[in-house]
Amino acid sequence: MMLEFETALKLLLSQAQPLEAERVPLDEACERILASDLKALRASPAASVSAMDGYAILDQDLGATLSVAGESFAGSSIPPMLTAGTCMRVFTGAPVPPNADRVVVQEMVVKRPEGAAMPLARPRGDHIRRAGSDFTPGEILLARGAALTPQAMVAAAAADHDRVEVVRRPRVAILGTGDELRPPGAPGGALSVPDSVTYGVMGLVQRYGGDVCMRSRLPDRPDILRQAAMEAAAASDVIVVTGGASVGERDFAKSMFDDLGMEILFSKVAIKPGKPVWLGRVRNTLVVGLPGNPTSAMVTARLFLAPLITGLAGRDPRYALDWQAAVLDGETPERGARDLFLRATRRNGRLQLAGNQDSGAQKTLGQSEVLVWLPREGTRHGCRSLRL
Repeated sequence: MMLEFETALKLLLSQAQPLEAERVPLDEACERILASDLKALRASPAASVSAMDGYAILDQDLGATLSVAGESFAGSSIPPMLTAGTCMRVFTGAPVPPNADRVVVQEMVVKRPEGAAMPLARPRGDHIRRAGSDFTPGEILLARGAALTPQAMVAAAAADHDRVEVVRRPRVAILGTGDELRPPGAPGGALSVPDSVTYGVMGLVQRYGGDVCMRSRLPDRPDILRQAAMEAAAASDVIVVTGGASVGERDFAKSMFDDLGMEILFSKVAIKPGKPVWLGRVRNTLVVGLPGNPTSAMVTARLFLAPLITGLAGRDPRYALDWQAAVLDGETPERGARDLFLRATRRNGRLQLAGNQDSGAQKTLGQSEVLVWLPREGTRHGCRSLRL
């Protein structure tokens, strides 16, 4: 049975639930998704510090010439309390005396042999970052589900975390099938084909938060395919099979999982290109079947595999499906009985469709930036676009 695109997508999204949590070193956590709230382990700043180079004083001493009691640098211990008629030379980030009312910036102070002459008027701002003014111990800095972006990494480190609890990245096995495939650059017959799809799928998996634990190029031999299926199911959370999804005598993409009792969740989708895309489950491992033609494979991977990996890695899976209203430059293709997904580039805020929309067109695929969704005839949805 061939499902409508949105029905198949809804079914897939129901499977895209976050994996279990793990604790990892902070320097390995960038772009990971927090599995629990990140709370501060210390105050920031831990003590009141100067925001400028200048002199820490008591307000009662404004307008006076003060003796300099000492100096405080960033990383110094907290200096003693100020007494009337004294000041402390301080530098940016240095702790200030606990009773200091303000730091007078050095440009406003006149150095004299007898001391430092302070301005008479009260300066605007005290130029002191008070203890705990940024955050206090136990305060939630980042909520569960937040991504550890580069700027969030700063907050996590400032809160004194050397390890963080994040959602485990999904382990993905990629199985490229077909007797015709060979490694790029390797010798082969005139009709052999460089394996390109598994490289694209690997890049997409990594972009959306997965780890590729296995990538194999397999001949159309049932015994080899069955063995690879067993190994992949034991090692991964998601198996991606490319090719072998049609109905020919040597299409073994589904039957290679027969011994594992695979449940088929859907087997065909009313889209073009990519109708043969399918989704199955082997115990706790999801299996995504992609067509063998490169464009069909990468279009369906972008539509189905990207949100699946995104959801398993802890984000809302719709993060990978940020559809935008689109305006096409030129004539809009006729709608048919299937949703069309077309490759395009951006030109001055409009989308220009690629001239070659063939499912095997790899040059066009490489040059395209955007996937354009043109819903099937009879739907009310307008044209939408998505970053490839």
